[in-house]
Amino acid sequence: MNYYNEIKSILVDNAIGRKVREYKSNQKDLESYYNVGKLLVEAQGGEERAKYGNGLIKEYSKRLTSELGKGYSIQNLKNMRRFYLVVEKRQSLIVQFKSLNISWTFIIKLLKLNDVNELLYYINCINKMNLTTRELDSKLKSKEYERLDSKIKEKLVKQEEVSVKDKIPDPIVLEGLEYKERLTEKIVQKWIDENPTLFCKSLGEGYSYIESQYKIKIGSNYNYIDVLLFNTIDLNYVVVEIKVTELKKEHIGQIETYMNYVDANLKKDFHNKTTGILLVRENNKWLIKYINNDGILVRNYITREEQVGEYLGGLKWITIMNIAL
Repeated sequence: MNYYNEIKSILVDNAIGRKVREYKSNQKDLESYYNVGKLLVEAQGGEERAKYGNGLIKEYSKRLTSELGKGYSIQNLKNMRRFYLVVEKRQSLIVQFKSLNISWTFIIKLLKLNDVNELLYYINCINKMNLTTRELDSKLKSKEYERLDSKIKEKLVKQEEVSVKDKIPDPIVLEGLEYKERLTEKIVQKWIDENPTLFCKSLGEGYSYIESQYKIKIGSNYNYIDVLLFNTIDLNYVVVEIKVTELKKEHIGQIETYMNYVDANLKKDFHNKTTGILLVRENNKWLIKYINNDGILVRNYITREEQVGEYLGGLKWITIMNIAL
């Protein structure tokens, strides 16, 4: 078999077809690139030898670029080879890619992942959250999948049902939040006010921003919910309380009171019960153990993506900055 001619034929057919098709263009691209990747591996003598067969790819790239034009760089041909090798190990991937009409630009970013389960997680995010490439980059850089609870990962691998709230990562990354010496609740609140969409997407799927400092009246006293959200998937209100200390028992009582208020005064009959998210700088595992309300979640938060590795690398989350009490 003349592998070069076969590869060239596939790419030419794909380029011609791209001019006349619209929606299904990504699907045809993926099919073509998968077949090119397969031929490249075969031409290099199989998967093991393909790891070291870059000379052949360099030659093909030069010839294809000369004969067909741009789009056939050494790196792009390597990506096609990688695409084939990844998909070949889990055939369901090609079905996912095709059915979701994911573009090659997204796939190139996902091919950098070594864990197929992690790759499937981000495919799901792209589909359900309609991510841009920039938003996907942010999730990858902040290691969102690695921040999921290990039990949730196991459920995802087994394709078991996982609630939206359980997929909220820990820690949450408040990307771009800046402060000089001490972090205060006011600073965090201001960041959320200025970046409501980014904050909602940092939590996961279906979150919509309603209002910050949401005013409620309990008896003769006015109280303020730090952030009130609504989840369009779970169909429930979400109360968010911001703390710049470790978790304390009074935080639990406070957010539970606010959740009960929302259920009694805002919740409609067709809504599910309100959930609460306590954003803290450090968990208290002993207190968490005795929270008897499944609707309350405790999550750490960090202010820079660069801190993710420090958190994931330790046995527990560490406080890096001086915190204002």
